[in-house]
This record gives sequence, structure tokens and C-alpha cells, in this order.
Amino acid sequence: MDRINKRLISSWRDCFHNVRLKEFGVDIAPGTNHKLKFFVSDAIPSYRAMKLQIIVAMKAMPWYCVLPTLSEYMVESGWTRCTSRIGETGWPLYIIYLATYLVLCEFGIYWMHRELHDIKPLYKHLHATHHIYNKQNTLSPFAGLAFHPLDGILQAAPHVICLFIVPMQFRTHMLLLFCEAVWTANIHDCIHGEVWPVMGAGYHTIHHTTYRHNYGHYTIWMDSLFGTLRDPQEESEKKE
Repeated sequence: MDRINKRLISSWRDCFHNVRLKEFGVDIAPGTNHKLKFFVSDAIPSYRAMKLQIIVAMKAMPWYCVLPTLSEYMVESGWTRCTSRIGETGWPLYIIYLATYLVLCEFGIYWMHRELHDIKPLYKHLHATHHIYNKQNTLSPFAGLAFHPLDGILQAAPHVICLFIVPMQFRTHMLLLFCEAVWTANIHDCIHGEVWPVMGAGYHTIHHTTYRHNYGHYTIWMDSLFGTLRDPQEESEKKE
């Protein structure tokens, strides 16, 4: 089994390696030896690092299910303002509620993440599990799910809290919870798409190296508003 896992991770590393090389303007011709030593040592996570991330993520995964389970129970019990169908509000109000919900989630996740850094016991006992991956060559999509279970639940909790404030359609809420997992994997792959105002991997890589910047979620707006934004383009220009 370990041999199969190693082969799968090795295949992913090769794919990841090619994508990162192309990001830096190096074209990969089929059949060529593209394993550039300087690039691998500087930017590609090791098999050992990714295996550890997978183990941490798999241990936490069953606990992550607690939040959507609790969310569904509260919705079905009628404790939230959640709606079952878009027709209950109509499309215009649905779009307004969705935008409001996303803004409130951005605000809540920003401050939850920031407090997990600022409150020392929370950082030490929860968030530090994730921040052992603090260099570009230790970050991978697998790191995106490698949290202490309670840390992962706390950072997604604003999605549930907002159900008590905004009349959100239930399936949309569950879809957005699923998107959390996809998004957190995406921002840990160190491949920065440079799409404003998206808080992409370039911003989050800086977060993992400075610990004091870019706490935001989908966008850079909360970091910009509260003075914690650091732009990867500006960082790159400073190094040059």
C-alpha cells in the first residue's frame, strides 16, 4: 500500500513540478529530462513532507464532518434563517443574500484566522499544526487540509454562524462548505494566478512565511481594510 501511495505522490510531484516550471517560463518538451536540481530543492515539496500532510489531513477529515452535520441538524430543526428553495425568496433577493453571506463569511474567516495567530494558546495548541509548513518547498495542496481538526472547524464556522443572520439557501450553503476544501487546497500549491482581487496562492505563501499578513479568504479586501495585506508582486520586485 505504501508503494502505491509513493507512486501516486511521485506522479503528482512530477505534474506539480512541470506546472511550477511553466509558471516560471520554462517550457517542458515531452521526453526531456526536466528535473532541474535547483528548482526541486527550492520549490518542490518532498515525498516525506507530502506524506506527513496526507496523514494529518486524513486524521482530521472525519472530524471536519462534524460542522456540516451540525449545520444540517440546526437547519432541519428550524433554528437558522436558511431556506430550502430559491423560490422562497426569488432570484433578486437570493443574489443579494448570497453576496451578503459571502461578505460576512470573508469578515468572519479573516478574524477567526487572525485570532488563531494572535491568541497564543490557540496558535500553540491548534494552528501551529498547520504552520509547520512554512516554506515554499514544504507547501502543497495536501497542506491545505492538514490542520488540527478543531482549527479546521473554527475557520469554517463563520459559514454556519452566518446562517443565523442571512436567509441563505441550504444547498448553496453546503456547496460553499465543499468549496472550502477545494479552495484551501488551491491556495497551498504556490502557483499564483494573479487574478485581482482573489487571495491566491501567492498571497497565502507569504502568509506561511511571515505569519502576520494575508489572513484573508477568497479576496484581499479584508487584509486591505485592516492593514495586513502584503502583495506578492511587490515582494518579488523588492527581491530583484
